[in-house]
Amino acid sequence: MSFLAIDIGNTRLKWARFDGAQPGATLLEHGAVFLEHIEDLAEREWSTLPAPQQMLGANVAGDAVRRRVEEQLECWDLAPRWVVPSSHEAGVHNGYDHPTRLGADRWVALVGARSQVLRRGLQKPCLVVMVGTAVTVDALDLEGNFLGGLILPGHGIMLRALEGGTAGLRVPTGEVREFPTNTSDALTSGGNYAITGAIERMHRHLLQRTGIPPLTLMTGGAAWKVAPALDIEHELVDGLIFDGLLALAEARQPVSPTE
Repeated sequence: MSFLAIDIGNTRLKWARFDGAQPGATLLEHGAVFLEHIEDLAEREWSTLPAPQQMLGANVAGDAVRRRVEEQLECWDLAPRWVVPSSHEAGVHNGYDHPTRLGADRWVALVGARSQVLRRGLQKPCLVVMVGTAVTVDALDLEGNFLGGLILPGHGIMLRALEGGTAGLRVPTGEVREFPTNTSDALTSGGNYAITGAIERMHRHLLQRTGIPPLTLMTGGAAWKVAPALDIEHELVDGLIFDGLLALAEARQPVSPTE
């Protein structure tokens, strides 16, 4: 049985087809398109794919984008299923004040991180970092309880806010420096250190809460830009959302009756 996982972010749609709906399934194909090109999926990227038997998606781009994707899924006559955060699923307890208001991408990433921890046989809390248009930094304790997390603007939003609110800051992208001596480097370094500082602060909070250095997993299209300046041990995991969708798909499989 092949399984289609879809991750709709604020800028791009990422998809992957696996040979099963469980963690560790083999990746068969994958791709990504900007949201403005969704209408081309059925005729281009998906036109030669064998029909998947199941799909599950995470969407943070709104209902209009979701409906556009569902129109493309009609090429397979495939019933769309979308993640709605709940109070407990796939080994993660949702500690948000209103669990359904947690972003679907954050919930799926937390489930993916918990799946990674369990598959590795670790006894560790986990810090889950997504770096994209926005940045989220979320904390899981040893038992899989989501303790809470941070949301902050991504680097691009920070730069646009400065350009819109001040005069004379429309300068080329610079480098990350310890002591920037020009405006380009000062802007790039400031945004980078704002993000890494938030990550390191939450890492410290989680260490203080649990007494164990957390496993820090980073994902998202801009994670590679932030990682070199991060002063804590961390791992880049490109497909963390897909890990979470696979774990959720497995948890939702009907249990076969025992004889």
